[in-house]
Amino acid sequence: MARLRFGTFLAPVHAPGRNPTVLLERDLELVEHLDRLDYDEAWFGEHHSAGSEIYASPEIMIAAAAQRTRRIKLGTGVTSISYHNPLWVADRMVLLDHLTRGRTMFGVGPGSLPTDSAMIGLNPTETRELLEENLDIILRLFRGETVTATTRTHELFDARLQLRPYSDPLFDIAVAAVASPTGARLAGRHGLGLLSIGATVGARGFDVLAHHWKVLTDCAAAAGTEVDRSSWRLVSPFHLAETEEQARREVEHGIEHWFSYFQEVAAFPQMSVSGNDLAEMIEFINTSGAGVIGTPEQARAQVQRLVDQSRGGFGTLLLMGHDWASPEATKRSFELFASDVAPHFQGQAEPTLTAARRASEVRDDLSKTQLDAIATMTAKYEAEKEG
Repeated sequence: MARLRFGTFLAPVHAPGRNPTVLLERDLELVEHLDRLDYDEAWFGEHHSAGSEIYASPEIMIAAAAQRTRRIKLGTGVTSISYHNPLWVADRMVLLDHLTRGRTMFGVGPGSLPTDSAMIGLNPTETRELLEENLDIILRLFRGETVTATTRTHELFDARLQLRPYSDPLFDIAVAAVASPTGARLAGRHGLGLLSIGATVGARGFDVLAHHWKVLTDCAAAAGTEVDRSSWRLVSPFHLAETEEQARREVEHGIEHWFSYFQEVAAFPQMSVSGNDLAEMIEFINTSGAGVIGTPEQARAQVQRLVDQSRGGFGTLLLMGHDWASPEATKRSFELFASDVAPHFQGQAEPTLTAARRASEVRDDLSKTQLDAIATMTAKYEAEKEG
Protein backbone atom coordinates (compact mmCIF):
# COMPACT_ATOMS: atom_id res chain seq x y z
CA MET A 1 0.00 0.00 0.00
CA ALA A 2 1.20 3.52 -0.78
CA ARG A 3 2.27 5.75 2.09
CA LEU A 4 -0.77 7.15 3.91
CA ARG A 5 -0.79 10.79 4.94
CA PHE A 6 -2.33 11.91 8.22
CA GLY A 7 -3.76 15.18 9.48
CA THR A 8 -6.64 16.79 11.32
CA PHE A 9 -10.01 18.23 10.37
CA LEU A 10 -10.97 21.07 12.70
CA ALA A 11 -14.60 22.10 12.24
CA PRO A 12 -14.23 22.79 15.26
CA VAL A 13 -16.83 21.72 17.85
CA HIS A 14 -16.34 23.75 21.05
CA ALA A 15 -18.89 24.01 23.85
CA PRO A 16 -20.65 27.43 23.78
CA GLY A 17 -20.13 29.85 26.63
CA ARG A 18 -16.34 29.58 26.75
CA ASN A 19 -13.86 32.30 25.84
CA PRO A 20 -13.59 32.15 22.02
CA THR A 21 -10.24 33.98 22.01
CA VAL A 22 -8.74 31.26 24.21
CA LEU A 23 -10.31 28.50 22.12
CA LEU A 24 -8.95 29.91 18.85
CA GLU A 25 -5.48 30.26 20.37
CA ARG A 26 -5.64 26.69 21.64
CA ASP A 27 -6.57 25.39 18.19
CA LEU A 28 -3.66 27.23 16.58
CA GLU A 29 -1.33 25.83 19.23
CA LEU A 30 -2.61 22.34 18.39
CA VAL A 31 -1.71 22.85 14.71
CA GLU A 32 1.77 23.97 15.77
CA HIS A 33 2.00 20.77 17.82
CA LEU A 34 0.97 18.67 14.81
CA ASP A 35 3.55 20.40 12.64
CA ARG A 36 6.25 19.35 15.12
CA LEU A 37 4.86 15.80 15.15
CA ASP A 38 5.22 15.58 11.34
CA TYR A 39 1.51 15.45 10.51
CA ASP A 40 0.86 16.22 6.86
CA GLU A 41 -2.28 18.36 6.83
CA ALA A 42 -4.68 20.52 8.88
CA TRP A 43 -8.09 21.63 7.57
CA PHE A 44 -10.25 24.45 8.98
CA GLY A 45 -14.03 24.71 8.67
CA GLU A 46 -16.38 27.59 7.92
CA HIS A 47 -19.53 28.13 10.00
CA HIS A 48 -21.54 31.15 11.08
CA SER A 49 -24.17 29.93 13.53
CA ALA A 50 -25.11 27.32 16.18
CA GLY A 51 -22.41 28.45 18.62
CA SER A 52 -19.94 25.56 18.52
CA GLU A 53 -18.14 25.68 15.16
CA ILE A 54 -16.55 29.09 15.56
CA TYR A 55 -14.35 29.59 12.47
CA ALA A 56 -16.07 32.16 10.27
CA SER A 57 -13.21 32.09 7.77
CA PRO A 58 -10.93 29.11 7.11
CA GLU A 59 -8.75 31.42 5.00
CA ILE A 60 -7.99 33.62 8.02
CA MET A 61 -7.23 30.54 10.13
CA ILE A 62 -4.81 29.34 7.45
CA ALA A 63 -3.07 32.72 7.36
CA ALA A 64 -2.63 32.65 11.14
CA ALA A 65 -1.49 29.01 11.23
CA ALA A 66 0.96 29.53 8.37
CA GLN A 67 2.90 32.05 10.44
CA ARG A 68 3.31 29.50 13.27
CA THR A 69 4.24 26.38 11.27
CA ARG A 70 6.97 25.23 8.90
CA ARG A 71 5.82 22.34 6.74
CA ILE A 72 2.26 21.15 7.47
CA LYS A 73 -0.16 21.85 4.61
CA LEU A 74 -3.24 23.94 5.45
CA GLY A 75 -6.67 23.55 3.87
CA THR A 76 -10.10 25.14 3.85
CA GLY A 77 -12.31 22.41 5.21
CA VAL A 78 -14.36 23.71 3.64
CA THR A 79 -14.98 27.07 2.05
CA SER A 80 -18.76 27.21 1.65
CA ILE A 81 -18.49 28.64 -1.84
CA SER A 82 -22.27 28.86 -2.22
CA TYR A 83 -22.21 31.78 0.26
CA HIS A 84 -19.59 33.87 -1.56
CA ASN A 85 -18.74 35.71 -4.74
CA PRO A 86 -16.73 33.07 -6.66
CA LEU A 87 -14.28 35.70 -7.94
CA TRP A 88 -13.28 36.75 -4.44
CA VAL A 89 -12.99 33.12 -3.30
CA ALA A 90 -10.56 32.36 -6.13
CA ASP A 91 -8.63 35.57 -5.49
CA ARG A 92 -8.20 34.81 -1.77
CA MET A 93 -7.02 31.25 -2.41
CA VAL A 94 -4.36 32.40 -4.84
CA LEU A 95 -3.21 34.99 -2.31
CA LEU A 96 -2.95 32.28 0.37
CA ASP A 97 -1.06 30.07 -2.06
CA HIS A 98 1.60 32.79 -2.31
CA LEU A 99 1.64 33.62 1.41
CA THR A 100 2.12 29.97 2.37
CA ARG A 101 4.62 29.20 -0.43
CA GLY A 102 2.39 26.45 -1.79
CA ARG A 103 1.13 24.95 1.48
CA THR A 104 -2.50 25.90 0.83
CA MET A 105 -5.22 23.38 -0.04
CA PHE A 106 -8.72 24.28 -1.19
CA GLY A 107 -11.73 22.34 0.05
CA VAL A 108 -15.17 23.30 -1.22
CA GLY A 109 -18.72 22.50 -0.21
CA PRO A 110 -22.25 23.95 -0.14
CA GLY A 111 -22.23 24.73 3.60
CA SER A 112 -23.35 22.18 6.17
CA LEU A 113 -25.50 24.22 8.58
CA PRO A 114 -28.88 25.38 7.27
CA THR A 115 -28.87 28.00 10.04
CA ASP A 116 -25.95 29.58 8.13
CA SER A 117 -27.57 29.66 4.71
CA ALA A 118 -30.95 30.77 6.11
CA MET A 119 -29.38 34.06 7.25
CA ILE A 120 -28.56 34.94 3.64
CA GLY A 121 -31.85 33.70 2.20
CA LEU A 122 -30.71 30.35 0.80
CA ASN A 123 -32.05 26.86 1.43
CA PRO A 124 -29.97 23.64 1.28
CA THR A 125 -31.16 22.77 -2.24
CA GLU A 126 -30.10 26.20 -3.50
CA THR A 127 -26.68 25.96 -1.85
CA ARG A 128 -26.01 22.65 -3.59
CA GLU A 129 -27.01 24.11 -6.94
CA LEU A 130 -24.79 27.15 -6.31
CA LEU A 131 -21.89 24.88 -5.37
CA GLU A 132 -21.94 23.42 -8.86
CA GLU A 133 -22.18 26.82 -10.59
CA ASN A 134 -19.56 28.55 -8.45
CA LEU A 135 -17.06 25.68 -8.60
CA ASP A 136 -17.13 25.80 -12.38
CA ILE A 137 -16.46 29.57 -12.32
CA ILE A 138 -13.64 29.27 -9.78
CA LEU A 139 -11.88 26.53 -11.75
CA ARG A 140 -12.08 28.64 -14.90
CA LEU A 141 -10.57 31.59 -13.06
CA PHE A 142 -7.74 29.38 -11.75
CA ARG A 143 -7.02 28.38 -15.36
CA GLY A 144 -6.56 32.03 -16.26
CA GLU A 145 -9.82 32.45 -18.15
CA THR A 146 -11.89 35.62 -18.29
CA VAL A 147 -15.38 34.88 -17.01
CA THR A 148 -18.71 36.59 -17.54
CA ALA A 149 -21.48 34.80 -15.66
CA THR A 150 -24.70 35.28 -13.73
CA THR A 151 -25.67 33.11 -10.78
CA ARG A 152 -28.54 33.25 -8.32
CA THR A 153 -26.51 35.57 -6.07
CA HIS A 154 -23.79 37.29 -8.14
CA GLU A 155 -22.87 38.69 -11.54
CA LEU A 156 -19.37 38.70 -13.04
CA PHE A 157 -18.31 40.92 -15.96
CA ASP A 158 -15.03 40.05 -17.70
CA ALA A 159 -13.73 38.78 -14.36
CA ARG A 160 -10.20 37.45 -14.11
CA LEU A 161 -7.47 36.99 -11.51
CA GLN A 162 -4.62 39.49 -11.34
CA LEU A 163 -2.20 36.89 -9.87
CA ARG A 164 -1.28 33.47 -11.12
CA PRO A 165 -1.19 30.75 -8.45
CA TYR A 166 2.14 30.14 -6.74
CA SER A 167 1.74 26.35 -7.03
CA ASP A 168 2.51 24.70 -10.35
CA PRO A 169 0.60 22.51 -10.92
CA LEU A 170 -2.32 24.04 -9.03
CA PHE A 171 -2.72 23.41 -5.29
CA ASP A 172 -4.88 20.48 -4.13
CA ILE A 173 -8.62 20.98 -4.54
CA ALA A 174 -11.12 18.65 -2.84
CA VAL A 175 -14.91 18.55 -2.82
CA ALA A 176 -16.67 17.65 0.42
CA ALA A 177 -18.95 14.62 0.54
CA VAL A 178 -21.15 13.58 3.46
CA ALA A 179 -24.36 11.79 2.49
CA SER A 180 -25.66 13.20 -0.80
CA PRO A 181 -23.92 12.33 -4.09
CA THR A 182 -23.30 16.02 -4.88
CA GLY A 183 -19.67 16.19 -3.75
CA ALA A 184 -18.53 12.90 -5.23
CA ARG A 185 -20.28 13.70 -8.51
CA LEU A 186 -18.57 17.10 -8.83
CA ALA A 187 -15.17 15.71 -7.85
CA GLY A 188 -15.46 13.08 -10.57
CA ARG A 189 -16.73 15.52 -13.20
CA HIS A 190 -13.81 17.92 -12.66
CA GLY A 191 -11.12 15.36 -11.77
CA LEU A 192 -10.70 16.75 -8.24
CA GLY A 193 -9.99 15.21 -4.85
CA LEU A 194 -12.74 13.94 -2.57
CA LEU A 195 -13.07 14.92 1.12
CA SER A 196 -15.31 12.36 2.82
CA ILE A 197 -16.24 14.26 5.97
CA GLY A 198 -18.84 11.73 7.04
CA ALA A 199 -16.48 8.87 6.28
CA THR A 200 -17.57 6.79 9.27
CA VAL A 201 -20.20 8.81 11.18
CA GLY A 202 -23.49 8.89 9.37
CA ALA A 203 -26.68 7.08 8.57
CA ARG A 204 -24.83 4.61 6.35
CA GLY A 205 -21.72 4.50 8.52
CA PHE A 206 -18.82 2.52 7.13
CA ASP A 207 -20.79 1.55 4.03
CA VAL A 208 -20.66 5.07 2.59
CA LEU A 209 -16.96 4.79 1.69
CA ALA A 210 -17.21 2.48 -1.29
CA HIS A 211 -20.36 4.35 -2.41
CA HIS A 212 -18.51 7.68 -2.44
CA TRP A 213 -15.72 6.29 -4.62
CA LYS A 214 -18.10 4.56 -7.03
CA VAL A 215 -20.08 7.76 -7.62
CA LEU A 216 -16.82 9.64 -8.20
CA THR A 217 -15.38 7.12 -10.66
CA ASP A 218 -18.65 6.76 -12.56
CA CYS A 219 -18.86 10.54 -13.02
CA ALA A 220 -15.18 10.76 -13.96
CA ALA A 221 -15.66 8.11 -16.63
CA ALA A 222 -18.67 9.96 -18.05
CA ALA A 223 -16.76 13.27 -18.10
CA GLY A 224 -13.48 11.81 -19.39
CA THR A 225 -11.48 13.03 -16.39
CA GLU A 226 -8.86 11.20 -14.34
CA VAL A 227 -9.12 10.64 -10.59
CA ASP A 228 -6.59 9.22 -8.16
CA ARG A 229 -7.17 7.51 -4.84
CA SER A 230 -4.21 9.41 -3.39
CA SER A 231 -6.37 12.57 -3.51
CA TRP A 232 -9.15 10.94 -1.46
CA ARG A 233 -9.31 12.10 2.18
CA LEU A 234 -11.36 10.48 4.93
CA VAL A 235 -12.33 12.02 8.29
CA SER A 236 -12.73 9.88 11.41
CA PRO A 237 -12.68 10.58 15.19
CA PHE A 238 -10.04 9.13 17.55
CA HIS A 239 -8.92 9.59 21.13
CA LEU A 240 -5.97 7.51 22.27
CA ALA A 241 -4.27 6.86 25.60
CA GLU A 242 -1.88 4.28 27.03
CA THR A 243 -4.82 2.06 28.03
CA GLU A 244 -8.42 1.84 26.90
CA GLU A 245 -9.62 2.51 30.44
CA GLN A 246 -7.61 5.75 30.53
CA ALA A 247 -8.95 6.85 27.14
CA ARG A 248 -12.52 6.22 28.30
CA ARG A 249 -11.95 8.28 31.46
CA GLU A 250 -10.38 11.14 29.50
CA VAL A 251 -13.27 11.57 27.05
CA GLU A 252 -15.67 12.10 29.95
CA HIS A 253 -14.27 15.66 29.83
CA GLY A 254 -16.36 16.67 26.81
CA ILE A 255 -17.81 13.89 24.68
CA GLU A 256 -21.35 14.57 25.89
CA HIS A 257 -21.34 18.05 24.33
CA TRP A 258 -20.10 16.65 21.00
CA PHE A 259 -22.97 14.16 20.92
CA SER A 260 -25.59 16.66 22.06
CA TYR A 261 -24.46 19.14 19.41
CA PHE A 262 -25.14 16.71 16.58
CA GLN A 263 -28.23 15.19 18.22
CA GLU A 264 -29.97 18.36 19.41
CA VAL A 265 -28.43 21.56 18.00
CA ALA A 266 -26.93 21.29 14.51
CA ALA A 267 -29.56 20.64 11.84
CA PHE A 268 -27.10 18.28 10.21
CA PRO A 269 -28.75 14.83 10.23
CA GLN A 270 -26.00 13.39 8.04
CA MET A 271 -23.88 13.21 11.21
CA SER A 272 -26.02 10.48 12.74
CA VAL A 273 -24.76 9.59 16.23
CA SER A 274 -26.56 7.72 18.99
CA GLY A 275 -26.11 7.39 22.73
CA ASN A 276 -27.97 8.69 25.77
CA ASP A 277 -25.20 8.47 28.38
CA LEU A 278 -21.42 8.32 28.54
CA ALA A 279 -21.19 4.55 28.29
CA GLU A 280 -23.49 4.42 25.25
CA MET A 281 -21.64 7.26 23.52
CA ILE A 282 -18.26 5.60 23.95
CA GLU A 283 -19.65 2.26 22.80
CA PHE A 284 -21.18 3.89 19.73
CA ILE A 285 -17.79 5.26 18.65
CA ASN A 286 -16.02 1.95 19.22
CA THR A 287 -18.62 -0.47 17.87
CA SER A 288 -20.28 1.39 14.97
CA GLY A 289 -17.10 1.74 12.93
CA ALA A 290 -17.07 5.49 13.59
CA GLY A 291 -13.66 5.66 15.27
CA VAL A 292 -11.65 4.66 18.32
CA ILE A 293 -11.58 5.62 21.97
CA GLY A 294 -8.76 3.41 23.14
CA THR A 295 -5.18 2.46 22.44
CA PRO A 296 -2.79 2.84 19.48
CA GLU A 297 -3.23 -0.87 18.78
CA GLN A 298 -6.99 -0.36 18.42
CA ALA A 299 -6.36 2.67 16.21
CA ARG A 300 -4.10 0.66 13.89
CA ALA A 301 -6.88 -1.88 13.47
CA GLN A 302 -9.38 0.89 12.71
CA VAL A 303 -7.15 2.46 10.05
CA GLN A 304 -6.75 -0.95 8.42
CA ARG A 305 -10.53 -1.42 8.46
CA LEU A 306 -10.90 1.93 6.70
CA VAL A 307 -8.37 0.89 4.07
CA ASP A 308 -10.21 -2.38 3.54
CA GLN A 309 -13.66 -0.77 3.45
CA SER A 310 -12.54 1.77 0.85
CA ARG A 311 -11.85 -1.20 -1.46
CA GLY A 312 -8.58 0.02 -2.86
CA GLY A 313 -7.19 2.53 -0.40
CA PHE A 314 -7.14 6.30 -0.02
CA GLY A 315 -4.55 9.04 0.36
CA THR A 316 -5.09 10.79 3.69
CA LEU A 317 -6.78 10.08 7.01
CA LEU A 318 -7.84 13.20 8.87
CA LEU A 319 -8.43 12.86 12.61
CA MET A 320 -11.61 14.74 13.44
CA GLY A 321 -11.03 17.63 15.83
CA HIS A 322 -13.11 17.54 19.02
CA ASP A 323 -13.00 18.51 22.68
CA TRP A 324 -13.71 15.03 24.02
CA ALA A 325 -10.66 15.27 26.33
CA SER A 326 -8.67 18.05 27.99
CA PRO A 327 -6.19 19.99 25.82
CA GLU A 328 -3.28 18.13 27.42
CA ALA A 329 -4.83 14.69 26.87
CA THR A 330 -5.78 15.66 23.31
CA LYS A 331 -2.19 16.60 22.50
CA ARG A 332 -1.02 13.32 23.99
CA SER A 333 -3.53 11.43 21.84
CA PHE A 334 -2.10 13.02 18.70
CA GLU A 335 1.41 12.14 19.91
CA LEU A 336 0.48 8.49 20.39
CA PHE A 337 -1.11 8.36 16.96
CA ALA A 338 1.97 9.93 15.35
CA SER A 339 4.44 7.65 17.12
CA ASP A 340 2.58 4.32 17.30
CA VAL A 341 -0.02 4.33 14.50
CA ALA A 342 1.12 6.42 11.52
CA PRO A 343 4.51 4.66 11.02
CA HIS A 344 2.74 1.35 10.36
CA PHE A 345 1.03 2.89 7.31
CA GLN A 346 3.95 4.98 6.07
CA GLY A 347 6.63 2.30 5.70
CA GLN A 348 8.58 3.51 8.73
CA ALA A 349 7.70 0.85 11.32
CA GLU A 350 8.69 -2.33 9.50
CA PRO A 351 12.39 -1.52 8.84
CA THR A 352 13.13 -0.93 12.54
CA LEU A 353 11.02 -3.92 13.60
CA THR A 354 12.84 -6.10 11.06
CA ALA A 355 16.23 -4.82 12.19
CA ALA A 356 15.39 -5.56 15.83
CA ARG A 357 14.10 -9.03 14.97
CA ARG A 358 17.18 -9.90 12.93
CA ALA A 359 19.50 -8.67 15.67
CA SER A 360 17.61 -10.76 18.24
CA GLU A 361 17.86 -13.88 16.09
CA VAL A 362 21.66 -13.70 15.85
CA ARG A 363 22.31 -12.25 19.29
CA ASP A 364 23.57 -15.41 20.96
CA ASP A 365 26.09 -16.21 18.22
CA LEU A 366 27.28 -12.61 17.97
CA SER A 367 27.51 -12.27 21.74
CA LYS A 368 29.88 -15.25 21.74
CA THR A 369 32.06 -13.62 19.08
CA GLN A 370 32.14 -10.43 21.16
CA LEU A 371 33.27 -12.39 24.23
CA ASP A 372 35.82 -14.28 22.13
CA ALA A 373 37.18 -10.98 20.83
CA ILE A 374 37.51 -9.61 24.35
CA ALA A 375 39.29 -12.79 25.48
CA THR A 376 41.63 -12.68 22.49
CA MET A 377 42.58 -9.05 23.03
CA THR A 378 43.03 -9.61 26.77
CA ALA A 379 45.36 -12.54 26.12
CA LYS A 380 47.27 -10.50 23.56
CA TYR A 381 47.70 -7.69 26.07
CA GLU A 382 48.96 -10.06 28.76
CA ALA A 383 51.40 -11.62 26.30
CA GLU A 384 52.72 -8.16 25.36
CA LYS A 385 53.27 -7.34 29.04
CA GLU A 386 55.25 -10.53 29.65
CA GLY A 387 57.32 -10.01 26.52
